[in-house]
Amino acid sequence: MNVSTVLFVGAGPGDPELITVKGLKALRQADLVVYAGSLVNRALLAELKPGARAVDSAPLALEEIVACMAEALAAGRQVVRLHTGDPCIYGAIQEQIAALAEHGIAAQVIPGVTAAFAAAAGLGQELTLPEVSQTVIISRREGRTPVPEREKLEKIAALGATLCLYLSVGMMEEVVADLLAGGAYAPSTPVAVVSKASWADEQRIEGTLGDITEKVRQAGISRQAVILVGEVLNARHQGVGEKSKLYDRNFVHGFRT
Repeated sequence: MNVSTVLFVGAGPGDPELITVKGLKALRQADLVVYAGSLVNRALLAELKPGARAVDSAPLALEEIVACMAEALAAGRQVVRLHTGDPCIYGAIQEQIAALAEHGIAAQVIPGVTAAFAAAAGLGQELTLPEVSQTVIISRREGRTPVPEREKLEKIAALGATLCLYLSVGMMEEVVADLLAGGAYAPSTPVAVVSKASWADEQRIEGTLGDITEKVRQAGISRQAVILVGEVLNARHQGVGEKSKLYDRNFVHGFRT
């Protein structure tokens, strides 16, 4: 680790064993870890070396976070900024990297497992299936953070692709209305809502666009959940139709003649 560089590390979605080997190595070498306390599993802090300092960024503003890291680097300490999931998905890292650059500080990002993929893994669900969907869209519904007009949910929904929605479960009724307005999904389109994917208290709710709102309400899920939408979700119950060419004995490629 270069002491003039802040390492942005993806902690994974919750299960502390889902951090990457590279991320765990950085965490164990750090003198200061600034972690997103509202989401990162605190079990990872047990990996810090003796004498290392951990700072919860949840109550801090951007300027305070950057100042904390810059001060530690100036003292010759190794700094890790620990984000939940993958830092590059709704991680607000670009503004931090830009602010650090104003101090002459470099940044490096170590990716992590994002919640959508942990949710799919927990379900035992492939998100791309031949003749069903070859596209995965990660998005969110507009809330306090605006969404560009061209990315409004009903416009994205018009594609009918596999959809992974973050930061939207608290607006489930509006989400369903937007998705149906897109025209490609029907009330029978399968939906899975996974709360706290990979955590010990993970919840999985499955249904359709026609009934998922009430199921989520009854389950008491209002935050920290991923919404998966698309016909691929039928495969676990109805079977796989068209199989991949990858393992077809008649499909010739560079490793099979």
